[in-house]
Amino acid sequence: MARANGKRQFEEQQLDEQELAAQGLDDQPVANDSAVAAELEKLRAERDLLVDRMARMQAEFDNARKRAAKEQQDYRDYALSDTIKALIPVLDSFDRALRSSPEKSEFHMGVELIHKQLQDALTRLGVQVIAAKGEQFDPRFHEAIEMVDTEEARDNEVLEELQHGYKLKERLLRPAMVRVARNSTQ
Repeated sequence: MARANGKRQFEEQQLDEQELAAQGLDDQPVANDSAVAAELEKLRAERDLLVDRMARMQAEFDNARKRAAKEQQDYRDYALSDTIKALIPVLDSFDRALRSSPEKSEFHMGVELIHKQLQDALTRLGVQVIAAKGEQFDPRFHEAIEMVDTEEARDNEVLEELQHGYKLKERLLRPAMVRVARNSTQ
């Protein structure tokens, strides 16, 4: 056992000497301290440059990963927008049908029920009706069809909603078509 340990130590010493010889650092005296210091400084600068480059690449990778995750989330959030836009005219037709028939027949109540079910389904998907009548005109959510001169309402107040506006979460699907008050006394 002692013989094996001695042999192992001898082999390790030979490997250390071979590594030093390969590096040119075995028993040779240092020729010029300033040359070594300059080389050391050059290697440190190169190391710092590589560390900085690695940190930048890691930051770029993290940003790309976050951007991809956000794009996927946006896609999931708004994938239904085209389908919902196709259903909005159906809601408009239900509204017109319900307004044109004031009587409360069984047929009328059936149409109201279907209309309510469609509205509830769209609400569960995140669709919101844009408030209009009585609100202050907001060009982001309202489309003014007509300006009406009146002293009975505030200036730029929505007097009448001609067509409902809708948004999906925070994205506008269709602006509300409205009549807006113009009050010259204010």
